[in-house]
Amino acid sequence: HVQLVESGGGSVQAGGSLRLSCAASGFTYSSYCMGRFRQAPGKEREGISGIDSDGSASYADSVKGRFTISKDNGKKTLYLQMNSLKPEDTGMYYCAAEGRSRVGVSPLLSARYEYWGQGTQVTVS
Repeated sequence: HVQLVESGGGSVQAGGSLRLSCAASGFTYSSYCMGRFRQAPGKEREGISGIDSDGSASYADSVKGRFTISKDNGKKTLYLQMNSLKPEDTGMYYCAAEGRSRVGVSPLLSARYEYWGQGTQVTVS
């Protein structure tokens, strides 16, 4: 079965950096779009980045220029490098993987994805 295991969250001061990882198993990793979402306290979950099977990346305006998404197909791992972190970046961060192909749906929309990780907390103070 599909499994997404997240790691790398933590607490950091404003201006600092973190790298989130998402290890995938149970599906043909390289063939699918992967995404990163976050949910701040009291807010809805929002898509912040996605990377398609061809390596093309998408970013929400709120993180563009500060966050970089990448994936290692050999290790079946998705990475999110987060730099210049701000207090408003605080939240639970989730990894997501496409199931059935939903090409045409933005990688920043949850509707693109079928599988979700357990989340990892990021706190910026």
